[in-house]
Amino acid sequence: MNPKPRVVVGLSGGVDSAVSAWLLKQQGFEVIGIFMKNWEDDDGDVGPDGSSAHCSSRQDWLDAASVADVLGIEIEYVNFAAEYKDRVFAHFLREYQAGRTPNPDILCNAEIKFKAFLDHALRLGAEQIATGHYARVRFDAASARYQLLKGLDPLKDQSYFLHRLTQAQLARTRFPVGELRKTEVRRIAAEIGLPNAKKKDSTGICFIGERPFREFLGRYLQHAPGPIRAPDGRTIGQHVGLSFYTLGQRQGLGIGGLKPSGATQGGADHAPWFVARKDMAHNTLWAVQGHDHPWLLAPSLQASDPSWVAGQPPPAGAYGAKTRYRQADAACRFEPAPATKGAPDERFALHFEQPQWAVTPGQSAVLYDGEVCLGGGVIYGSGAATWKVDGDSQI
Repeated sequence: MNPKPRVVVGLSGGVDSAVSAWLLKQQGFEVIGIFMKNWEDDDGDVGPDGSSAHCSSRQDWLDAASVADVLGIEIEYVNFAAEYKDRVFAHFLREYQAGRTPNPDILCNAEIKFKAFLDHALRLGAEQIATGHYARVRFDAASARYQLLKGLDPLKDQSYFLHRLTQAQLARTRFPVGELRKTEVRRIAAEIGLPNAKKKDSTGICFIGERPFREFLGRYLQHAPGPIRAPDGRTIGQHVGLSFYTLGQRQGLGIGGLKPSGATQGGADHAPWFVARKDMAHNTLWAVQGHDHPWLLAPSLQASDPSWVAGQPPPAGAYGAKTRYRQADAACRFEPAPATKGAPDERFALHFEQPQWAVTPGQSAVLYDGEVCLGGGVIYGSGAATWKVDGDSQI
């Protein structure tokens, strides 16, 4: 009699990975749980119980261990913090210092959850790994390749964060809850008596937990205050360091209510301010009034460092794309960019049917063909309106 195939599940302490482990047991697999610790809680914030005041890794570990006990599976605690700092956090800091806004969750998936974790699972004799991500994997016989599909719950789909996974990684990966809606996952968890059935979803960045982000970044980045300027050239405030701001940001500018003298009550002069540009050379933050200001709208973008699920780029043509998580697919035309002097070697451009709001360098542009996630790249430029101050082009 053949032994059951072994699958190692990344148990995060959350309900999605817990239900994933239960589903795999129901399907007849031998299931082993792994709890991944990706960040050392040693940065000085200590709560009343002696643990980190912000990172919840201790509580998450206790929740994951409780789930393993209820399900009757083994669980191992593995510390990937060193790999995380080398492969993810160092890149994260470099990007912020350069004025871009990186997405550490995407790099964490590619480098830790589906590389370091996968390697560890294979050493344990696993045939595959599984996580609680809302996505799906399908083998396409026509192309003889694995496809990454959106999760069936449109409100929870996480394929955006997984777009850098390779054929080798997808071949070894299962996403059991990708076929379910979140409400169904909660229902299953309650029915089988999981201790974390009602646990809130995590909203913090994958390695720092839920803490004041500006305060955290300030410990690692050099920063210098500078002016906040309006399109007419006025200095309207002071920023605390360009690294702490992202395009489209509305909160935390400290310029709410600012308006020219004689402005009409309730008029456009009272519209909220948004971050529109970061001028690193002059340490200047540019802000505009109104959500639909031309500086915030981009009919196209340029991306580099592409990663394609199939191992090669799709043909030029019409697709859908996301420039940030939870965004509806935007109709666009994909064009591989020819090599030019001074530009990244591998690039592509997206031209949108409708201008996209606050396209942000450092974030990922992810391409879709219907429900199939094709891959994507890191945004480094956009076709947002040329900005002029006092008649001078400032691009």
